[in-house]
Amino acid sequence: MTANYDSIGINYTARRRPDPRIGRIIHAALGTAQTVLNVGAGTGSYEPPGCIVTAVEPSLEMIRQRSPAAAAAVQAHAEDLPFDDGSFDASMAVLTVHHWTDKRQGLREMRRVTRGPVVLLTFDPSHRPWLTDYIPALALLDEAQMPSLADYERWLGPVRIAPVPVPHDCSDGFLYAYWRRPEAYLDPGIRSGSSSFWAIDSADAGLEKLKHDLETGEWARRYADLLTLDSYDAGYRLVVGD
Repeated sequence: MTANYDSIGINYTARRRPDPRIGRIIHAALGTAQTVLNVGAGTGSYEPPGCIVTAVEPSLEMIRQRSPAAAAAVQAHAEDLPFDDGSFDASMAVLTVHHWTDKRQGLREMRRVTRGPVVLLTFDPSHRPWLTDYIPALALLDEAQMPSLADYERWLGPVRIAPVPVPHDCSDGFLYAYWRRPEAYLDPGIRSGSSSFWAIDSADAGLEKLKHDLETGEWARRYADLLTLDSYDAGYRLVVGD
C-alpha cells in the first residue's frame, strides 16, 4: 500500500518537526547550491535556508500545511518533473522515494533536472531496528517498498552512501525515531505520523507484547545497550549522487 498523504497528512506538522542535527547533514551534502529542488517536499522539512528552493509535492493536504514563509510548492509527481534539463544546482528528497510509483523514473528525473548533487535521505531495507522484533510486518514493508542501496547507483550513477544516526531525542517522528523512547509507539497519535503504520494490516499483537515488556522491564533488559547511547544507527542513509 502506498501512503495517501491527503489522508494521513492531517496534523502532520505536529508529529514531524525537522531535527536540526539531521538537517545539518542534509544541508552539508547540498554544498554551495543556490537553487535547490525538493521532491516529495511535504510540509517543507529540511529545506535549506539561504537557498532558492522549488518544492514539488503531489498532495494538496501537505501543500496546505506548508508555512507561509516556505517556498511555493508545485503540485506534481517525481516521475514527471515539469522543469527543463539542468534547472537546479542541487536536488533533495527526504524519506519519500519509497512512496513513488516508479522509483527508477523519479530518480532519473531528479538527475535530469539537476546540475550538481542529488541528495536523498532514505532507509536501508536490509536493516532491522528493534521495533521489527515486535512488528515483523514493518520489516516486510521495508523490503517491499524501499529500494535497495544498490539500486541508487543503477539509477543515478556513482553515489556516496553514509549512515545518518538518529538522536535519542529526535524531534522528527519518522518510523524508527523513537528507538530510545519505546513507550511512544503505544501512542496512536505518534503512530499516526508514520506512513508505515497506515500501510500494514495490524500492529495490535506486537504493540500488546511491547506494552507487556515495558511494564515488566523485559524491554529494558533486552535492549539495555540502547539506553546508554545518544544516537543509534536505525538504518537511515544519506545517498548523494554527484
